[in-house]
Amino acid sequence: MLEFITKPWPWYVAGPLIGLTVPALLLIGNKSFGISSSLRHMCAACIPAKIPFFQYDWKKEVWNLFFVFGVLVGGIIAAQLLANPEPIVIHPDLAADMAKYNITDTSHIVPSDLFSWPALATPRGIIMMVVGGFMVGFGTRYAGGCTSGHAIMGISTLQWPSLVATCCFMIGGFIMTHLILPYILAL
Repeated sequence: MLEFITKPWPWYVAGPLIGLTVPALLLIGNKSFGISSSLRHMCAACIPAKIPFFQYDWKKEVWNLFFVFGVLVGGIIAAQLLANPEPIVIHPDLAADMAKYNITDTSHIVPSDLFSWPALATPRGIIMMVVGGFMVGFGTRYAGGCTSGHAIMGISTLQWPSLVATCCFMIGGFIMTHLILPYILAL
């Protein structure tokens, strides 16, 4: 059984399972799927200030906090108990492309040359982690939700703004990957 869990699941199993969360949430409790709103719920619960954005009944959304907690605990369990001891294998062409930018440690799930405390002390690290993190947070708030909320929940409930947001996420991802990221990696 453990071997079944540790292997990657094919798209035709994992995709429908993810897709079925939408009707399940709607049928069970008329709830919307999304992760980004959980930060707002945590702030509303923990910050007693009279900030209008946090003045709502966050207790009605406490299920979302349990969901996020479950994702966190599940990730920790998976990393500790189900981790693959073998190094990450990437395509030789990708390794050669990354080597052009002095990214040589490809044995982890994310390259430590980009995502580590020493990397944060470099201009490239500041742009990747601090500026990138700010842009993700700002974009999530500006778009009214994150990629999973819009792409999975919004599109499946036929919301036009979610379709527009998802298309913009994809266009932005392509622009970032092909036009902007090479300049950042060259720093």
